[in-house]
Amino acid sequence: MLSRVADSIYWLNRYVERAENIARFIDVNQNLLLDSPSGVQQQWKPIVVTTGDLEIFKERYGEATAENVIRFLTFDSNYPSSILSCLRAARENARSVREIISSEMWEQVNEFYMMVRDAALGDSSYQLADFFYQVKMRGHLFAGVMDATMSHNEGWHFGNMGRLLERADKTSRILDVKYYILLPSVQDVGTTIDEIQWIALLKSASAYEMYRKRKQHRITPSRVVEFLILDREFPRSIEYCLLQAERSLQCITGTSPGTWQNPAERELGRLRSELDYLTIEEIMQRGIHEFLDDLQNRMNHVGEQIYEDFFALKPVVSPFVQTQTQGSSVIHPLR
Repeated sequence: MLSRVADSIYWLNRYVERAENIARFIDVNQNLLLDSPSGVQQQWKPIVVTTGDLEIFKERYGEATAENVIRFLTFDSNYPSSILSCLRAARENARSVREIISSEMWEQVNEFYMMVRDAALGDSSYQLADFFYQVKMRGHLFAGVMDATMSHNEGWHFGNMGRLLERADKTSRILDVKYYILLPSVQDVGTTIDEIQWIALLKSASAYEMYRKRKQHRITPSRVVEFLILDREFPRSIEYCLLQAERSLQCITGTSPGTWQNPAERELGRLRSELDYLTIEEIMQRGIHEFLDDLQNRMNHVGEQIYEDFFALKPVVSPFVQTQTQGSSVIHPLR
């Protein structure tokens, strides 16, 4: 498969997944306001902190009000990680590989983009709550259409890997924001406000019902963190995402489990194997924020290695290399 094609399918899926997760961040914060006791001030700044682009937001919008944050993360066409920009980029990537992906995938991502574009232009038929619900559902629909209509070959595995790495990154970021920033004060730990926020976090990852069904009747920080980081069965947990991404990478390269052929496989395999043997007690002892910060950096490094190994344009090397010897040109064949 051409690196250009693999790159487009990979980023098509990352952008769709990113748009869906941005909708989750905003939607859960809005719901949190409705569930919080009266007098509790809603915080929007942590949602921007999640993106890592707080400085850009401050330059353009200043105060982190609900209106400013929603516009920045949803409809700002100049911000590359807004929902609108992500879907525009996803659509362009899909357009460039229309001969590879299924027609149903193209139709779905095209309709997805036009729905977001119409809402950005002020289509009054979309209320915010309904809009974010539609973004999440259309993200699920695109993933389902891809799984059902595209051959599970190299192209599919590149797309699946992109989707899962993006999902793992966003799960880590929403966990980090809740634990490190959202809580108003240490006195609120263990209170009703604290429990409401942890429930909201589970809902943002569509994890609340699955958490309960695993007989986790009590909402505690350590159990929630363990579920979203180390659970091997829940499809939005970090461990599950990295495990499945590694399997797709091995299908692409033909590498046997437990071995590696390139730096991307080595980095992803090492990170996944470390999570296999990690306990929640070790995470809590280290500090959730410190652990997640390191995890995000390492996942970014995995993404960089995938780019270098599969997508980066390598210079074409001649079968002969020219060297200089005492002012004369000597040609040596490469061994």
